[in-house]
Parts: sequence; structure tokens; C-alpha cells
Amino acid sequence: MKRDLSVFRRLLGYTRPHLGRLIVGILAGFITGGSLFGILRSAPYLIQPFEKAAATRPAARRTTERGPSATAPAPRRDAKGKLDGIAERIAARLHVAATDADGRLTWQFMLLMALGFPFFYLIKSGALFVNRYFMRWVGARVVMDLRNELFEHLQQQSLAFFGRRDVGDLISRCTNDAMLVETAVSGTIADLSRAPVEILASITFVVIYARENGMLGPVGLLLLAFPLSVVPIIVLGRLVKKFTLRSLRRISGVVTRMQENFTGIRVVKAFHTEKAEAERFRSMNAKYFREVIHALRAQLLMTPLMEFAGAVAAVLFLVFCYTRRIQMSQFIPMGFAAMTAYRPMKQLARIQASVQRAGAAAERIFSLLDLHTALPEAATPVRVSEFKDRIVFDCVSFRYDPESADVVRGLCFEMPRGTVTAFVGETGAGKTTVANLLARFYDPTDGRVLLDGLDLREIETASLRRLIGVVTQETILFNDTIANNIAYGSPEATREQIEKAAAEANAHDFIVADPEGYDRVVGEKGFRLSGGERQRIALARAILRDPPILILDEATSSLDTVTERLVQEAINRVMEHRTVFAIAHRLSTIKHADRIFLLDGGRIVEQGTHAELYAAGGRYRHLCDMQFS
Repeated sequence: MKRDLSVFRRLLGYTRPHLGRLIVGILAGFITGGSLFGILRSAPYLIQPFEKAAATRPAARRTTERGPSATAPAPRRDAKGKLDGIAERIAARLHVAATDADGRLTWQFMLLMALGFPFFYLIKSGALFVNRYFMRWVGARVVMDLRNELFEHLQQQSLAFFGRRDVGDLISRCTNDAMLVETAVSGTIADLSRAPVEILASITFVVIYARENGMLGPVGLLLLAFPLSVVPIIVLGRLVKKFTLRSLRRISGVVTRMQENFTGIRVVKAFHTEKAEAERFRSMNAKYFREVIHALRAQLLMTPLMEFAGAVAAVLFLVFCYTRRIQMSQFIPMGFAAMTAYRPMKQLARIQASVQRAGAAAERIFSLLDLHTALPEAATPVRVSEFKDRIVFDCVSFRYDPESADVVRGLCFEMPRGTVTAFVGETGAGKTTVANLLARFYDPTDGRVLLDGLDLREIETASLRRLIGVVTQETILFNDTIANNIAYGSPEATREQIEKAAAEANAHDFIVADPEGYDRVVGEKGFRLSGGERQRIALARAILRDPPILILDEATSSLDTVTERLVQEAINRVMEHRTVFAIAHRLSTIKHADRIFLLDGGRIVEQGTHAELYAAGGRYRHLCDMQFS
């Protein structure tokens, strides 16, 4: 229970920036419930003329020995004979007589009550609109703020975090879970500010009316039985939360399966596994369906159980009235009030179910917001604006998990400004890990990476990343225009600068060959472009940013010979006057590097220029002979 309260307290904290609208909506809810009391108080006066008419008939004049008269009571008077009812006092102030000489309601007083009844309904309807509108607005805005915070928080997490989490699960929490929270905040607060007041108004009217008509005994018993209708809400609410948590986990799995399938659709079709994938998805979707049905069953049981408890109470009340010879005309207004209170009582059941579902969703969202895997920023970080001297790896070791072995061990080397440093080696040797440490995507487990004598952990991350450009083998393009993809990370770039960067990357010719030119949308992950075209777009993006340090991670390994030559020519132009860290499988692309390091098992086993390493006759020469032959 304490955990649930803390979750909702935290969730309601997001309403503080919109406190004005929230207060207006809640006050409107109070007015909606309060106006109901006026409606109930007006109803008996509208019935009285018909009761009087019935009382004048011979059959209506007969009374029982124990029962009260069927004639409706005349307007109440105090000890001095003055009218003491609310409606009567209002009529007196308006100089309208409430009753005539025969004790019947005057037509003026009847007209006053007839006008007052719809007046209260008008107030109720207007306040209801304001209540629902402002609460829905606050709910939608709260979830927008929550989703923005969640997305921004996820952007700050480390690469290690994304390596461990399913993308589909993250998407599901940002969409499905947030949608449940929105429903709860917008609908639940609106109903919660209105339903209890409406119930209180109905109960207050019943108590006052019962006191006026000498029926406090049966009404007291009825009110004592009222808490029994709340028991199903509490018990079943817990089941709703339990099964909602399960269903949210299942839908996360469904979204993950869809994301993986659509991303790898070429592999699916290449191996002709469409039916197997469909069957796998069908099985996961069926499990999600079962959890939804379990939660729905518990939720839908709330209303029937409340109705059953209400029906039992109503029957007991009628039996009691029958044994006491209470006339039907006396408890009709109370029956009307009970029916009026029934709708908000049903809303309380829906509120409980909605609150439990939202609580389950909010727990999952807050569990992500409470994760802090981002690389730590120094207390007083150093802001750097240029690269002056050299990069130094000082006995650097790194492992991805505390329990796993080191991926790289004891790396010690330097990269002077303006030089080209290349790393080669077999797959899994640790080359990409070294590049990730240089860009500070990860921090070393041991040792330091220094930029101009400063540990990267002491440098402001934003200013460090502005000094580094990255071109990888797996080119990432966004479903946007070519111009916007080139200008990604450089929003201030002009069209002229974009075209210049594309020309340097040997991309301008194929771009303008298409009628849409730079406004051509590349499609999801750039599927409308070839591999070489995507690589040159990514290279143009790095050129436009003009970083002093450039990381090339196997940028040409997946290209054909002609395209590779075009990309390599562009890379050679980009490498001029820059410090380059290159990872290459094709050794022909790094022959002219100033320093080449051969990695094996995370250690540097050979280093030198191409000529020096080839002449040494070691592993590097063996790799060269295998490729060149």
C-alpha cells in the first residue's frame, strides 16, 4: 500500500505546473456534486401537487391504524408558525406564498420550483463540462511531460544500457504504459473530484429527508450496509493491478518481436521463415491476450458485485418499509436519491480499476526514470574548444561487465595531432572498443585516455563530442531528406555548406541526378539508397561538422571496388589536416597511415608503418599476403 501511495504521489507531482487548471477542474467537480443536492431538494416539491391531488380522492383518504397518512406533508413551520424549509425561505424572500389557505402549494411557488429544477441541472451540466475538459487537458499534458522526460532520460543513458535492453520494451513503456497513465490522470481525477461529492450530496439528502419524515431507523441500517459494496472494489482492484503488470510485460514482448522482425525482414524472407515468424508472433500475442482477459475479468466483476450488494440492501430496505407500513410516496424521493448515487458509485469501481492499471504502468515508467547508467560528468568539467597536441592511451583496460574478461588490456600508445593511426586485427580483437573509448562512449575499467593531457572523464562531454566525428561501417540514416541527414548535428548549416560537404564526399553527383535532389527522402534507415550512397552521405555529415578528430570504423569494408574507390578518395580528402583513428579490414586503405597497430586478444602485438610491419614478417605481413594474393 505504501508503495502504491508513493507511486501516485510522485505521479501527481507532474500536475504542479498545471495547478491552476487542476484546481478549476476539481472545483467544477465539487459544484457538479453540490448542484445535485439542489436537484434532489427540488424534486419532492414537484411531486407534492400530485400527492395532494391523490389525497383528495376517497381511496386516498383511507389510512391504516399504524401507518402515516398518504397525504404529503405540508410545508414545515417552526414554533412561531413560520416556514422553516430552504425552499420556503427562498420563496418568502421573493415575496411568493408557498401554500394557499388549503395548505396546497401555490402556482407561483410551484413555478419557482419548476424553474429551480432545470436551473440546478444547468449548473450541473456546465460544471461537468468544465470538470471533464480541464481534467482531460491536465491528464494529456501530464503524460506529454512524462513522455518527454522519459525519452530525454533514455537519451542520456550509456551504450551499455541499450546493449542490455530490448528496444521494443522501451518503446512499449513510452507508448502503452504512458497511455494507461494518461487515462488514469485525465479520467480518474475528474471522476474522483466529482463522484464522492455526488455520493455525499445524495446521502445528505437521504438523511435530511429521513429525519423530516421520521425514517432515520431504516436509513441508518441502509447506510451501515453501504461499506459492504466497497469490499469488492478493494479485493478485485489488487487483482487488476497484478494482471495489468503481466499484460504490460507481454505487450512489451510483442512490440519487441515486431521491431526485430521488421528490422530483419530481409533475413526472414531470405530464409523463407514467414510462417514460422507468424506462428511465433501468434503465440506471444495469445499470451498477452490471456493476461488482458484476466485483468478484464477482475475489472468487470466489480460492477456486478456492487449491483448485487446494492440490490440486497434495497430489498432489505423495502421489506423494512413494508413492515412499518411506510407509504410508497414517502420513500420515492429517497429511491430517486439512491438511484442518483448509484452512477458515481459505479464510477468509483472504474476509478479503482483505472488507478490500479495506472499504478502498474507508472511503476514500470518510474523504474526507467530511476535508472542512471549515463557516464558520470565531472563536478567541474573542463570545456574544450580545440585539439592542440595529442591523444594518449595510458595503460587502458576495459571490460563490458564486471564478471566478464577484459576486452582490451594494457593499451599504451599516442596519437599526435595531424597523424593517421590505424588499428587492424581479426574480428573480436577489440578494435571497435578502442574507438568507443576514444569517443567516450565508455570509460576505461583501468587506466586513462588523455586529450591534451586531460583525462576524458574531466572534460565536458558535449564539448568533447564536438571535437570528434564518426563514420561507421553500419551507416545510420534517418527517414528524412538527404539535406537534413547531412546537416544532422549541424542545424545551423546553410544549403551551400551542405552541397559543398556532399561534393567533398563524392556524393553531389548522384544526389542531383535524382529529380528531388537534396530534398529526396531516404526512407527507413536509408533503404532507398545503395550502400555506397549511404556511406557517402554519412561521410558528408562528418565533413560538414568539420571535427579535428575523425574516427573511421571500417568505413569501406562492405563496398564494391568502384564505390570503395569513390569513398576512399573522399576519405583521403577528409583526412587532410585532421587527426584520424582508422579501423580497417581492407589493409590497402591504411597503407599510408603514420602508425599501424595490430591487435590480438585485446593487446597490441605489433606496431609500426606499413613498410616496417611488412618487412618484419609477422602477423601483419601474413594478413597482407592473404588479402593481396
